[in-house]
Amino acid sequence: MGVIDKNEPLTPGESIKGEFPFFAKNENISYLDSAATTQKPTAVIESLCDSMRFFNANVHRGAYHLSALASERYLEARKEIAEYIGARSSDNLIFVRGATEGINAIARGYEHLLNPGDVILLSLLEHHSNIVPWQMLASKRGVVIKFVGITGNGSLDVDDFKAKINQFSPKIVSITQLANSIGTVTPIKDLVDISRAAGACVVVDGSQGVVHLGVDVEQLGCDFYVFSGHKMYGPTGIGVLYGRRERLEQLEPLQGGGDMISFVTVDGFGLADIPQRFEAGTPAFHEAIALGAAVRFLRKFPEQIVKKHEAELLQKGWDMLSAEDGVRLYGPGPGGGRQAGAISFEIDGVHPHDFATIADSVNVQVRAGNHCAMPTLHALGVTATVRASFGLYSTEDDLKQLVMAIRKARKMFA
Repeated sequence: MGVIDKNEPLTPGESIKGEFPFFAKNENISYLDSAATTQKPTAVIESLCDSMRFFNANVHRGAYHLSALASERYLEARKEIAEYIGARSSDNLIFVRGATEGINAIARGYEHLLNPGDVILLSLLEHHSNIVPWQMLASKRGVVIKFVGITGNGSLDVDDFKAKINQFSPKIVSITQLANSIGTVTPIKDLVDISRAAGACVVVDGSQGVVHLGVDVEQLGCDFYVFSGHKMYGPTGIGVLYGRRERLEQLEPLQGGGDMISFVTVDGFGLADIPQRFEAGTPAFHEAIALGAAVRFLRKFPEQIVKKHEAELLQKGWDMLSAEDGVRLYGPGPGGGRQAGAISFEIDGVHPHDFATIADSVNVQVRAGNHCAMPTLHALGVTATVRASFGLYSTEDDLKQLVMAIRKARKMFA
C-alpha cells in the first residue's frame, strides 16, 4: 500500500523504510548515496506502473477517452509540482529530462541574446552540469565566464561575489542552492537579490536544494530554477525547468518537432504557447505523473520535522567522523544552516575509491570521486573525497555502520 493512500503525517527515519521496497529486500544496507539518486517509495513505483498499465495513451494528441485521461493526469502533475515549488502558474514549468537538460536548454535558448565579451558568473561550488553548458556557450559565442571563489571551509565567498558583480556586471548569474559535493548551503536569496539588482538573469540549480531546503520560487525571485526528479524520490528521466514568464518568452526552444508548434507549412512554422513550445515530441508523461506522486509523498512529511531530522543526522555524522583518527572532513560544518544533506571526507592512507569498495563489502553505500565538481575539490586542494549523503530514510545506525567501515579500512591499510 503506497503512502499516498494514507492521511496521517509521516516521520523520517527508520519508521518509514517500509515505504521503500528497496529496504524490504536490502534491510541490512546503509544507503548513503541519496545525493546521487534517492530510493523510490511504493507510491512513486505504483504510480509509474499504473500509468503504464492503465493510462498508456499519448497525451495532447488523442480525441479519445484514454488519451484525455492521460493528458489530465499529466496536467495535474504539472500543477502539483508548480504548487510544491511556489510557482504562480503551472505554465511556467517545463518538463525536461533532468537538471542537466534544463541548464542546457537555458544556455542554448539564451545565446541569441548574448554578445562576445558578455560575462556569465558562476561559482566554484557548481556541479559540472552548471559549468560545461556555459563553457560550450562561451566557445560558441565568445562570452566570458568568471567564477566566484570559496573560502577555506568550502563556503561561498560572498565578498568575492559582490566584487565580481560590481566589476563585471554579468548578463547571467548561474549558481547552486546547495552544493552536491560538500553540502554547502549558499545564501541564495541574498545572491539572487544582488544579481537581480545588477540587472543579471539569475539561474538557480536546485537539484539538491529542492529536496533538502525547499523553495518558493516566487519569493526567491530567480529567473530560472532547475531540478531533477530522481533526487527527490521520483523516477529518472524527468526534471523541471521553472522560468519567469518574461524570461521564457525570450528563450529559443532547444528542440523542434511535434507538439511544440502551432502550425507548420512548407515555408515555416509557428511556435506553440508556453510551456508546450519547449516540449517537442512525446513527453515523458509517465515519469512526470510519477514525479507528481513523489511530490504528494513529500508533502506527507512536516517540513520542520524533516529539517530537524536532517540537521541532527548531519551533526551526529560530523561529530562521529571527526572523532575518528585520520579522517578529514570538508565543508562548512553543521550549525547555522551552513551545510545540509551530505558530508565529504578523506581517510589518511586510504583512497576514496578503495574505501567505497571496502564499505560496500559491509553493506554501506557511499560515493567516491570528484562528484562531478572538479573545480570545487581543486579549490579545496583535493582530487577525490568520500561522500555520505542522506535521505528521509537515513538513520544514526547508518552512520554507525559507516564508522565501522572506516575502522575496517584503516585496519586493512595500516
